[in-house]
Formats: sequence, C-alpha cells, structure tokens
Amino acid sequence: MNAGAPQRPLDIVILGLSLSSAWGNGHATTFRALIRGLAAEGHRVLFLERDVPWYAPHRDLPDPDFCDFALYDGIEPMLARFGDRLRQADAVIVGSYVPEGIALIDRLDAMGLRQLCFYDIDTPVTLQALDEGRCDYLAPRQIPRFDICFSFSGGAVLTHLQDMRGARRAEALFCSVDETRYPHLPEVPKRWDLGYLGTYSPDRQPTLQALLLDPARRLPEMRFVVAGPQYPADIDWPANVERIEHLPPDEHAGFYNAQRFTLNVTRQAMRRMGWSPSVRLFEAGACGVPVISDDWPGLDELFADGRSILIARDTEDVVRGLAAADAGDARRIGQAARQTVLSGHTGRARARELAAALQAAPAPLSPADGR
Repeated sequence: MNAGAPQRPLDIVILGLSLSSAWGNGHATTFRALIRGLAAEGHRVLFLERDVPWYAPHRDLPDPDFCDFALYDGIEPMLARFGDRLRQADAVIVGSYVPEGIALIDRLDAMGLRQLCFYDIDTPVTLQALDEGRCDYLAPRQIPRFDICFSFSGGAVLTHLQDMRGARRAEALFCSVDETRYPHLPEVPKRWDLGYLGTYSPDRQPTLQALLLDPARRLPEMRFVVAGPQYPADIDWPANVERIEHLPPDEHAGFYNAQRFTLNVTRQAMRRMGWSPSVRLFEAGACGVPVISDDWPGLDELFADGRSILIARDTEDVVRGLAAADAGDARRIGQAARQTVLSGHTGRARARELAAALQAAPAPLSPADGR
C-alpha cells in the first residue's frame, strides 16, 4: 500500500463510539485526530454517534467543525434519515464498542454498500471477548463480511484476523495525534515527576500499582499524578500522588508538558498480542514529554528503548529511571519521541493510510455471492 500516492476525495461515513465526548474513553481523541486529518486531505466525513446518557453531560465537542456530525437514538430512525448518504458513500466504517453493534452491522451489510469496513480501536480486547462469548458489538460470523478490518493493533494481530478469524483483508490503522493540539511547551513548569492519564481499568491497575504507586512510596520526595475517572474509592493513594478526576482534551497538552516523565500502561490483552500503541503514547510524544511504558511485543520497533522511550518491566526500572535521569536526559528522550510521532503518527499521516487502503480495496461481493 502506497500511502503517498495521489488520492481522489472520498465520502466516508463513520459510526463510532463517540466523537463528541472524551469522557471515559480514548475513542473520541483517536477519531478527532483521524477525521481532522481526512478533512485536511480533502475528504468528506459524516460521523454518526449513538446518543447515550453517560456521554450526554460530558460533551466537550458537541459541534465539530471538521466533519458532518449527528446523534441518533436508534438504528432504524438513523437508517431512515441517513440511508441515502450511507449508500452513496465510498466507505462506511463501523467502530468497536458501538451500542447494538451486531444488529447495526447486520442492517448495514444488507444494504449493498460500496464498502463496509470495521475499525477496531480495541482489537486484542475484542478478540478475547469474542473467545469468551461476551462481545456485544461484533459477532465472529461478521468478520468475513467486511471489505477491510482496520485494527489499531498491527503485527501478528493482522495475520490472526485473516488466518484464524476469516477477515478478507486486515490493515493496521494505529491511533494518531493532532500535533497542532499537542505542542511542545518548554516554558510550562514541571509540577510532577511522573504522571498517568487514563480511565480506571481493573486489568491495568496492577501495572499502575507497580509502575507508579509503588515508586511513589519509594520516592516520597518526588511528585506524582493520576488523572482519569472511575477509580474505586478504596484505592490507597500515596500522599505524594495527586488525583484529577477528569481532564478534558483541551487540557491534555498542558498536563503532559507539566510532567518530567509520563507513564503509559497497556491493558493485559493488548500486552499479550503486542503492537498496540495507545493514543496516549502519541499525545505525550507529540508534546516532547519522555514516556515510561510497560513492555509489549513491537513497542521497541515503534519507539527505541533508551533513545525515544524508557521501557519499565518492574518498580525498580521506574525508580532507577526517575532517579538517574537529569533534565538533559529527559529532554533528549522527549525530543526523539516527538520526532518519531511527527514523522509518521499524526492524524494526517493516518488519514493518508486510511484513504489509500480504501482506494486499493477490491470491489464488494456481488449480490449473488452475498453483500
């Protein structure tokens, strides 16, 4: 796939978890960077989002200016309103975790669309949920129906999707960052030695404990911070760990830039399969803030260990890294990370990859063969 080849403007419809609210999810910032990139490349996007009560009070982007946007209350009213636009679109992309996703995909599959694709921003978690029979937004039988399965995880995950799950075509589409909203701000004072931004997740908490809370107890003279919602009230936070319940996206850049180092923590299913860089990695990298990350396959091929990232396998690695790194070391690692992100992980770069994949896709199946 040649992402640098000339591309004609595309009309794309995305049905995703959320664009309007970044509360408690990483999907919104991922979609915002990608769609801003698509708009900058001259493509037209309609984003359709299910109106749900848990996002309604927390919409920090209710009226995006870089795409068409609409909320909908149910599948049938949405299809009645947007059916013509869906049929005329060059591609319709359904995202992971969309409410009533299985029913939605079945209805779209029956419409004879030009291209029907899936964008999984949680691929290893999805695969685990499918194996355990508890995935309510995608059914195993639907994977072969998509023209392309886009995955935020790459590497062996793509081979698995095609060889074991029957995907007709699997393409990596990593998360990305809008670098104009995540600048390097060297003038911002450093308030914290290490910080973490993320919603509470039970399978991330042991790693957060080992790589931030335990180091905080070992280093009482240093300052730490954890920002994000839904943390249980019974967590024993060390005295030198500040808590921020929710941080809207327009405050992320200032938050990252106020840290000497920032922490990346990966969910267990993603660590096992590897090649799953989170949007937080690219956000912090764009800000030029050095990242300490847990380890997983493929990480050191995206960011070089010791040069553009510090990989920590236990508490000792974090304690040693924080104690040993001076301002010059941190600056060098952060700038190397920033260069890595700007050279290939911006929203516009990812938009070119998506558009190239859609334009290279084979024709849909004929009615005689199915969709």
